[in-house]
Amino acid sequence: MPPPRPAPPRLAPVRRVLARRSGGTSSSLWQWGRCGFAGGQKSARIGSAQEHLTIRERHEQHLSTLECLTRGEMTTASMDDESPAAFFASHGLDITPNKDQGVVKVVKRQGVDAEMPMIGDKVYVHYTGKLLNGKKFDSSLDRKEPFSFSLGKGQVIKAWDLGVATMQRGEVCMFLCKPEYAYGTAGSPPKIAPNSSLLFEVELLSFKGEELTEDGGVIRRIKVKGQGFQCPNEGATVTVHLQGSCSGKVFDLRDVSFVVGEAEDVDVPLGVDRAMEKMQQGECSLLYLKPKYGFGREGRPNLNIGPNAELMYEVTLHSFQKAKDPWEMDVKEKLDLAVQVKQKGTQYFKAGRYPQAVIQYQRIVSWLELECCLQEEQQQAVRALLLVAQLNLALCYLRLHEYAHVVDNCNKVIELDAKNEKALYRRGEARLLRNEFSLAMDDFQRVLQVNPLNRAARTQISVCQQKIREYHERDKKIYANMFQKFAERDAKAGRLKKRKEAVTVPDENSDFGAKKQCKSQDHP
Repeated sequence: MPPPRPAPPRLAPVRRVLARRSGGTSSSLWQWGRCGFAGGQKSARIGSAQEHLTIRERHEQHLSTLECLTRGEMTTASMDDESPAAFFASHGLDITPNKDQGVVKVVKRQGVDAEMPMIGDKVYVHYTGKLLNGKKFDSSLDRKEPFSFSLGKGQVIKAWDLGVATMQRGEVCMFLCKPEYAYGTAGSPPKIAPNSSLLFEVELLSFKGEELTEDGGVIRRIKVKGQGFQCPNEGATVTVHLQGSCSGKVFDLRDVSFVVGEAEDVDVPLGVDRAMEKMQQGECSLLYLKPKYGFGREGRPNLNIGPNAELMYEVTLHSFQKAKDPWEMDVKEKLDLAVQVKQKGTQYFKAGRYPQAVIQYQRIVSWLELECCLQEEQQQAVRALLLVAQLNLALCYLRLHEYAHVVDNCNKVIELDAKNEKALYRRGEARLLRNEFSLAMDDFQRVLQVNPLNRAARTQISVCQQKIREYHERDKKIYANMFQKFAERDAKAGRLKKRKEAVTVPDENSDFGAKKQCKSQDHP
C-alpha cells in the first residue's frame, strides 16, 4: 500500500488563518472557501478522501494569487468578482487593536524563529509598496539597500508599526492598509493620492534592541510600553520591580526604590540606573548590560556574580517622583544642593566607583555652568564649585582612561583660572598618555612656571623628553629601513638591466662580427 500523500508545504499558516476566522481548529473546518479569483467553485469538505489534493490545489491557487498581487498583475479587468480588499478580507488576519480591518496581513513565507521585534527595536526590512491598481510607488529592492527604522516610535506610517511588530525574522508577508493607517487624507503627492489604500510586501531581515549608550553597553527592548511622555530625571526617586539574571540564572528578584544616579547604594548596576532616564511609568523593559555597566571586573560576590559578567535585567517602572529641574531652583538652592552632591561624588570616588562619581560631578556643572550676573559672594561660590567639579571630573576620566574628556574638563578649568596647577598637570598627563609628547611637555613646563617646586612636573618633563627621543629613533630606523629597501630594489633593477643588455649585445666572434671584420680589411 503506497504511503499517504504528504501535506503540501506552507499549508499550516493558511489553515491556521482560516481556523482563526472560523473560530475553530483547522481540522474542524467544513469548507475551504474561495482561494483565488475564479469564484463560484464549490469547496470540498476537509476530511474527505480527496483532502490533501483539494487543499494542495487551493493552497497553490492562494499562493498564485499572492504572486499576482506582488507582481501587480491584479487589475480591475483581471480580478473577476473579487478585489484585493475582498481577497485580504477572506484570507488575511486583521492586526489592528480595535479590529477595524485597517491593516490586514497575509503571510507568504514563515519566519525562521518565534521571536518578534519589540517596541524601540531597530528593524531592517526590504519592501515594495503598490497602489491597488498594481502600480509600484516605492521599493527598497530597487535601491538594493535595506530600510531601517525604530519600531513603535512613529518614524513610519502606523500600518508599519503595527504590522512589522507581528513578524518573525525572515518572514515575508503582505499588508493591505486603509488610508487612516497609511498617508490619510493628505496622501503623499505625486505618487500617492489622498485617501489611498496601499499594498505592501515586507520581508523582515533582522532586528536588534535599542542602544541606550554610545558604546552599545546598554541595550533595551521594550516589552510593555509605558504611559505618558515624562521620564525620571537625574536625582528622581524611582520605584521599580527588578529581575536580574546571569547566564540564564536569576540572582536578583525584588521591588526597590532608589535615587537616579545613586542606584549603586542599593546594589543596582549602573546600566539599570542609566536606563531610568529613558523609561516611562508602567514600562517593562529588558536591559542587556555589558560588564562595564554591570558589576565590572570586581563582580558581586554577595550575589554570586563573577568578574566581567554580562547581565540581563527585566525592569518595570512602577512610579517615580521627579527631582527639580535647574530652572525650578534659585541660586542658593543650587549651591546648597551642589555641596551635598559634591560630597556624594567624593564618596563614590574614594570607593573606586568612578562612573557614579562622574554622574554627581556632572550634575554640579549642569546646575551652575550658565549662572551669571550674580552677587560677588554667590559668584565666587559658583566659581569655586565649578572648579572643583571640573577638576574632579578630569581625575575620574583619567582613572577611566578617557583622555579626551580629561583634556576638555581641564580646558574649562583653565578658562576660569589660567594658572591652575592641577588642571595644567592633569591635562599634561592625559596628553602624555595620548602620545602628544610636545603638548604634554608644554603643560608640565607651565606647571613649573606656576610652582617651580613641583617635582612631579619635572619628572614628567624628563619622561616627555625621553619619549620624544625614542620616537625620533624609531622614525630613523623606519626611514633607514625604507631607504635601504629602496636602494636594494634599485640595485636589483640595475643588475637585471645589465643582464638584458649583455644578452642583446652581439659577440665579436659572431657571423655579423666576422663580416664586419672582412669588410674593414677590404677597405682600409
